[in-house]
Amino acid sequence: MYLRRLVHNFIALPRSRKKFIFVCFDVALLLILQWASFSLRLKVFFVPNFSQAILMIAAPAIALPVFIRMGLYRSVLRYLPERAIWTILQAASIAALGWVGLVFLTSMTGHGGAGVPRSTAVIYWLLSAFFLVGSRFGMKWLLRDKPGSRADTKRTLIYGTGRSALQLTRALTTAHERTVFGFISDDASLQGMDILGIRVYPLQGIPAVIANFGIDEIIVTTPSISSAAHRDLVQKLSDLPVRLRILPAIADLADGKYSMRDVRDIDIDDLLRRSPVPADPELMRGVIEGRVILITGAAGSIGSALSRTVAKLNPQKLILMDFNEYGLYEIGREIAKNAGFPVLRVLGSVTNPELARRTLRQHRVETVYHCAAFKHVPIVETNCIEGVRNNVLGTWTIAEAAHECGVKTFVLISSDKAVRPANVMGATKRWAELIIRHFAALSDTETGVNFSTVRFGNVIGSSGSVVPLFKEQIAAGGPVTLTHEEMTRYFMSVREAAELIIQASALSKAGDVLLLEMGDAVRIRDLAQDMIMLAGLTVRSDENPDGDIEILTIGAREGEKLHEELVYEPSGIQRTRHPKILRARRFNGVTTEVPGHLSAMFDRVEAGDEVAVRQMLFDFPTHREEHAQERELRAAEV
Repeated sequence: MYLRRLVHNFIALPRSRKKFIFVCFDVALLLILQWASFSLRLKVFFVPNFSQAILMIAAPAIALPVFIRMGLYRSVLRYLPERAIWTILQAASIAALGWVGLVFLTSMTGHGGAGVPRSTAVIYWLLSAFFLVGSRFGMKWLLRDKPGSRADTKRTLIYGTGRSALQLTRALTTAHERTVFGFISDDASLQGMDILGIRVYPLQGIPAVIANFGIDEIIVTTPSISSAAHRDLVQKLSDLPVRLRILPAIADLADGKYSMRDVRDIDIDDLLRRSPVPADPELMRGVIEGRVILITGAAGSIGSALSRTVAKLNPQKLILMDFNEYGLYEIGREIAKNAGFPVLRVLGSVTNPELARRTLRQHRVETVYHCAAFKHVPIVETNCIEGVRNNVLGTWTIAEAAHECGVKTFVLISSDKAVRPANVMGATKRWAELIIRHFAALSDTETGVNFSTVRFGNVIGSSGSVVPLFKEQIAAGGPVTLTHEEMTRYFMSVREAAELIIQASALSKAGDVLLLEMGDAVRIRDLAQDMIMLAGLTVRSDENPDGDIEILTIGAREGEKLHEELVYEPSGIQRTRHPKILRARRFNGVTTEVPGHLSAMFDRVEAGDEVAVRQMLFDFPTHREEHAQERELRAAEV
């Protein structure tokens, strides 16, 4: 019991104090071994003369710099690897040779009583090597991990040496949930140094550190590096047999506010080829705070993320609308739990005009974010009539109600598939954009409602994204299926999309189409490889036949484009005050034809005439020459 308490107290000591104790122990040990060497050689209880005493004292004085240089005081004894025996033997040998050199330089060798017998050096070397190795591995045995002890905490390396890394280290030390064994730095001037008493290692030396100390995880604390550098870093670290985690950039905003909740697993968002820009709080609050907000499709992936973001900005009232009963219940319950304002749930479809008008009038809605839409390309392709009913008729119904009820702001959430659409889903979103432009033109002369569109690419993890499918396929052991080797898509995180939608609505003018800057297009095959890597697995290929998951190409589906676009004419793009929000060139076409075309289309929807609906869907009423080219492109791609 007493020994266990002593060991526990020793473990709790600061590293600097432990090092001092080890140094004192080695000095005492080497002095004792020097005396024992003389006694064993002379076979008497040795009493040194003055000169011999000086040489005995010189032994630890020579050995300590050697031990320090060779890292004998840097090792954590509880995790000392067996190969450290060789390092200790080398250090003991060099120290013994140094002492022998001193003896020869002082001409103290010889068998006389006043000198140093030559064989004493051999005995000293043998004893020092044995006891230095034995003492350290004996301490390792005493300090070995025990269930419930602090050794059970996660053994952690921290990538980075900046302010974030140091603050996180202090927080981890206080929390006693993780033990930091080292920092990783690309700065050569810091490598080999100690920060906060913890060693700094180069990236290429990490495999040895992991093996020596039994590291469980690496936490990345460099949120300011570029997205490309971040991606390369994660790919390098992913080959190591440890768990990768990341400290979000938001933790840099305030000193001393790190907690373990801030540290999360690295996920696919961290590998997107884009550099997120922090949200502008003034833009966010200006269009939400104190207003009555309606979000359609609130139970969907984008709608629910938008609802969470809006809820943080203190609206006067938040109304969530969806025909998914369980999803509406869940998102409403989640938001109402911490809301200081009314959160109302409206169960129903945006295609119901009476429900739309009643909701807008009864609650005096000021802002509508229209997210409700069917987005899964293959399903909408084979269910054309219902896709048109929900995406086109639903947009007309809620937009017409907003126009009649005098809503201040109406924002349509659109898609890059609306640009030169090659499938039914894209065509329905294109019609939704035309509807918003039609009502924007009416509002310019009648009500002054700000109708605008926000267009962007894929959102990671949304219902129409490939990410959930890839996750399911990886969990099942593969294969992961691609439709084309060179297919690319634009991606952003759902959180960033929600924030940018709100900021875009603050920058919009009636009739605007605002584009969210999506960064570089991501090759879907690269996305699949990244997801396999994040799952801790490897890709099976000709070069790696023993890999875990195979990637198969199965061929493009009907209506699927190889590459998506965000805008018809890139030269018409205008910058806004936000670096990630762009404004497309103003639409100058006539929108008065829109109601007539839609009326005819809706008649065919009610009649169930899918052939006619599909034909009318791609017959847009404006820019006929341009859309004739679009149809030719679509036919060529299909």
